[in-house]
Amino acid sequence: MSIITLTTDYGLKDHFVGALKGKIVSEFKDATVIDISHYIDPFNIAEAAYIISSAYSSFPKGTVHLIGIDIELNRENHHIAMQWNDQYFICADNGILSILIQKILPQKLVAINIHDRFPSDATDLDIFVKVACHLAKGGLLNVIGKEIKNIKEVTEIKAIVQDNQIRGFVIYIDHFGNVVTNISKQLFLEVSKSRPYEVLFKRQTIKTILPKYSDVCSTEKYPLKYYEGERLAIFNEAGFLEIAIFRSNPETVGSASSLLGLSYRDIVIVDFKN
Repeated sequence: MSIITLTTDYGLKDHFVGALKGKIVSEFKDATVIDISHYIDPFNIAEAAYIISSAYSSFPKGTVHLIGIDIELNRENHHIAMQWNDQYFICADNGILSILIQKILPQKLVAINIHDRFPSDATDLDIFVKVACHLAKGGLLNVIGKEIKNIKEVTEIKAIVQDNQIRGFVIYIDHFGNVVTNISKQLFLEVSKSRPYEVLFKRQTIKTILPKYSDVCSTEKYPLKYYEGERLAIFNEAGFLEIAIFRSNPETVGSASSLLGLSYRDIVIVDFKN
C-alpha cells in the first residue's frame, strides 16, 4: 500500500482539497490518500507542526506526508523533502519540521530542484504532487532534490528552560477546547528530577499533572459526573502538556480555552520547587 497524507490550511469550502486529490490520483492511481487535517489556521506553522508530530506515528513506514502550509516558492521559502523515521515529509522550508527534528535526526534532507522540468504555469502543488507520487512509488530523494544538511528551525516552537522553570506557550486548541502547549513530557522529565512543581497560567495554578482525564476524580465517594467542569492538566497522547476541563463542551458549557481565558501563544509555565 502506498499512502500519501494531506495536511493543509485550505479548509473544505473551496475546491482546493478535491483538486489536490485529483492531481494525486491522476499521477498515481494506486495511491491511498488520507486526510490528516485541512483546518490548520492559515499560515500557522506551530499548529501545523503539532498536528504532524501528533499524527505521523499512526502510519506505517514509507508513508509520504504532503504538507500544504505556506508553500509558495520564493527567495525565502524553498521546497524540501525529508526522510525521517522511515517516513517522508514534503513541505516548504518554513520551520514546520522543527518539532520533529528535535526528537530524531533526519535520515536524509533534500532541497527540491525539479521546478524547471514543469511548464511555466505549474503550481507549487503540482511540484509537491509529483514529488509525493515519486516517493510513494518507491523513488529516491536524490532524483528530485539536492542533499542538504540543515533546514529552517522555528525557535518559538521550542519551550525554554530558565532557572527552575519551563516556559512554554499555547500552540493548539483542539475540537474540545483543550489547550495544548509546546511543553513536552520528555523535557518535563529531564528538568523535574522528581521535584514538586506547579503549572502556572493567567494567574491560575494547577498543582498536579494527571495520567489521564478521569484521574481528576480524587475520591470514589462521588460519581464521575460530579467532577464535570473541573480543570486539569495531562500529557496528551502526543506527549505535550495539555490543560483541559473535564468533559467540557465548547458549544454548551464552555472549554479550557473559553473558561480559563487561554488563547494561542499565551504563556504557560511549569515552576519547579527546590
